[in-house]
Amino acid sequence: MRAKQQEVVAAYLFLLPFLVTLGLFFLYATVRAVYFSFTNYDLFNAPRWIGLQNYVNLFREENFLFALRNSLLFSAIVTTVQTFGALVMAAVLNQKIRGLNFFRAAFYMPSVTSSVVITLIFLWMYQRQGLFNYLATQVVNYAPQLGAFALVLVGLQALQVGLERARGLPARWNDPALFVISLLVAVAAAWLLTFLGVLVPRGGVVDFVWLQTRQEVPGVFPTFLRAPVPLIAIMIQNIFTTIPTFMLMFLAALQDVPKSHYEAASLDGATPVQQFFHITIPAVQPVTFLVVTLSLIGTLQMFDQVAIFGNAVPTRSVITLAYFVYQRMFPGAQLPEVGFASAAAMFLAALTLLIVLIQRRFIRSEAS
Repeated sequence: MRAKQQEVVAAYLFLLPFLVTLGLFFLYATVRAVYFSFTNYDLFNAPRWIGLQNYVNLFREENFLFALRNSLLFSAIVTTVQTFGALVMAAVLNQKIRGLNFFRAAFYMPSVTSSVVITLIFLWMYQRQGLFNYLATQVVNYAPQLGAFALVLVGLQALQVGLERARGLPARWNDPALFVISLLVAVAAAWLLTFLGVLVPRGGVVDFVWLQTRQEVPGVFPTFLRAPVPLIAIMIQNIFTTIPTFMLMFLAALQDVPKSHYEAASLDGATPVQQFFHITIPAVQPVTFLVVTLSLIGTLQMFDQVAIFGNAVPTRSVITLAYFVYQRMFPGAQLPEVGFASAAAMFLAALTLLIVLIQRRFIRSEAS
């Protein structure tokens, strides 16, 4: 009994640093924030109890409503895209292909790169004369050549597959050997048509404004369902940097899926797409639950990328709930609104908890 008590004491001693940190920086801070959310505290004067007034005023504040809309849109779109993208990328990298280790390392690079560095690179690419507008200009100018290339590629591939099947050979639509022939012929045809002057590149410059704009899309949707263009720019960057982390989680889960399941499905005639939806997705359901939960929490608390974009974009177009709390807590030369910011922080915490509980109703944490 005495030895057991010593083990318990030793365990608590090991846990003590973590418990002190948790109690001081989380529990105590949370209790103080809850209390301040019912006061008009401003750091310099004694807090005065005002009840629910801060929570009522939140919904009278225009910037808070913009932040709420932006946070919900950001969370819904980014979570959906990056979860599906990470799963597809993991399924591809789970195949036996040449250079697999290189591709795994290359795809993971965005996640280990500094968020500030990535954001600055994307800020450059989003400029009116940046990379995105340059690529869009090339696509628009060479649209005739690209169209001819696609038509020849698809047409020739279909012709080859049809001829092979007519000869009784089991040719697939994505047969690599036939595809290489179609690709080379399509490139040659597009070049030849351009060389002979049949297809002429268009002139023009795409001047799409990504950052300094209040434009919202799609315009036919109600206001609360429209996404500001600068917010979409941040979504693209966030998806690019977060997908690799979730890809690793899915990749680890896919290692445990028995290969015999795929072999049996192949013998029954299941296509790779059918195997993906009927074997891969159900098998990684616990990891999907984890990825969606982490993504929802992370996206609802989006702050750093919005702060780095800073004055490069209109605030109302990108403001999120976490950034709204920061603005009211540290308003520069003005008096801090600690009570009001605390109420917004409590609302954000409750909203995050509610959304995570709702998603548990749709995604089970156990494998089926």
